Amino acid sequence: MTIMFCAFEGKPLILRLYREAKIYHKRDSDFHKYSNLFPENVGARQIVEMKVDLVQTSCGFAVPFMDFKEEPTTLNSWATKQGEEKIEEYWKNKNTRSIDGFETKILDA
Repeated sequence: MTIMFCAFEGKPLILRLYREAKIYHKRDSDFHKYSNLFPENVGARQIVEMKVDLVQTSCGFAVPFMDFKEEPTTLNSWATKQGEEKIEEYWKNKNTRSIDGFETKILDA
């Protein structure tokens, strides 16, 4: 897995973190072990655990300047309105395969 951070203000910089990652879904005990570390989110799909073994930086000269306005609330509002059953139906229809065609196992028992 690669996690990329970009500086949108101040000195231009990109930071990448690399390592294999573990994915925990709601059916996994580790999901519930770690979920209390985050704000409640009805639509939460998974938690990713990654112990970084390589860090790289690059210039970030092409990263655009952006101003932070506020955290978006649309996803949480939508998920709360849907409820768990409709969210699982959505996942079944939209999230069982990754963008590169791999099975996500999001609904496996």
